Amino acid sequence: MNIEQIYTGCLAQGAYYIESKGEVAIIDPLREITPYLERVKTDKAVVKYIFETHFHADFVSGHVTLSKETGAPIVFGPLANPSFDAIIATDGQEFPLGDITIKVLHTPGHTMESTTYLLKDKNGKDHAIFSGDTLFLGDVGRPDLAQKAADMTQEDLAGILFDSLRNKIMTLSDDVIVYPAHGAGSACGKNMMKETVDTLGNQKKMNYALRADMTKEEFVKEVTDGLLPPPKYFPLNVQMNKEGYEDIAEVLERGTTALTPEEFEEAANATDAVILDVRHQSEFVKGYVPRSIFIGLDGGFAPWVGALIADVNQTILLVAPEGREEEALIRLSRVGFDGTIGYLKGSFEAWKTSGRDYDTITSYPAEELKETLSDKNIPVFDVRKETEYLSEHVIDADNTPLDFLNNHMGQFPKEETFYVHCAGGYRSVIAASILKSRGIHNLIDVGGGFAAIKKAGVAVTEYVCPTSL
Repeated sequence: MNIEQIYTGCLAQGAYYIESKGEVAIIDPLREITPYLERVKTDKAVVKYIFETHFHADFVSGHVTLSKETGAPIVFGPLANPSFDAIIATDGQEFPLGDITIKVLHTPGHTMESTTYLLKDKNGKDHAIFSGDTLFLGDVGRPDLAQKAADMTQEDLAGILFDSLRNKIMTLSDDVIVYPAHGAGSACGKNMMKETVDTLGNQKKMNYALRADMTKEEFVKEVTDGLLPPPKYFPLNVQMNKEGYEDIAEVLERGTTALTPEEFEEAANATDAVILDVRHQSEFVKGYVPRSIFIGLDGGFAPWVGALIADVNQTILLVAPEGREEEALIRLSRVGFDGTIGYLKGSFEAWKTSGRDYDTITSYPAEELKETLSDKNIPVFDVRKETEYLSEHVIDADNTPLDFLNNHMGQFPKEETFYVHCAGGYRSVIAASILKSRGIHNLIDVGGGFAAIKKAGVAVTEYVCPTSL
């Protein structure tokens, strides 16, 4: 047999390609299915099953399109109720694949339909689990994302998750390999390890949620403690995964409409489209189409689009580096944003060459911040996450996390100049673009972020290890 983890760093997501004797199972596929089809063709194999561990909230899975293209059935665990044809498996049901077997372990808690798939080798020995969002490396799935009944709280779900882990997963042998659906960086958990594959035995030692002496009450408290509100696009992605979605080929055909600067401007004026600029931040600050929002492709692109634009039905006009337009559209579609109606042909240079007005962001090096702060008391706003800020920050800086920037709009000065920074310069430019689109122009971005700030010798608080927070 062959097991391949197909990991997408931008989403911190793992899909799985399993092949045995020419039969293939794919678990939690991404929306763009061409790589799977090409791999099956290379292997001279056929897709027999498409397994879904649950209705994903943070990305749109490729199950619907892949089933349409291959004829393979979609398999969900117990309690799933999709709007399309699928096999709703029973707990313990087994699916033969070549000379191996995939067994259904219903493990509710993250969501009520959440299911772990246990792979048994040709001798019937437990070999690996594909745990979805039930068990991560170093963490477990957060219990507050399910589209649940009104009388079921996150504490109720956490208690159910405790039972699932103890009764279905922790009873397995220590040498069973754990293949989770997400790694560090995903919003589906709190403190995941950077590794993407591990043994169950090591997780029993390392993972706080698998402590043998842990009571259910302790588990519920620890799993629910410190949960931040989930991104607003999560329920919309769940709906798409549950009810179906438009074929990605149609999304790409519509979105790859090349628009001249004149056509682009007309479209912007005639619609409520968000102008999304996905170039590198170093290029964006030098010049951009007025009122554009920056979220660069060379960063945590798709999750930030989902968190900040939020509405997957939002119409989008795209400004991308030449040659990367389709990449941007594919990555937008991964989180359900199918509303791109065209892109600026020739990118921003075409807009600038046409003589149209453009905006810029003032960006100064950290050394200038140090000089300024030594002479004046100018406000500094840190848009990193709260844990990053609490770990170490510029003395007297305010923390206005990018994830929740809308909640902090009243804190930014309307006339007085202020500085904004993040860790490395990506998030601060996103924040600056949003602030300027709201009419707040009296800001200065700190190039290079907190790393450059520390190097420049700006006074910061005493370091606290983030894990202690």
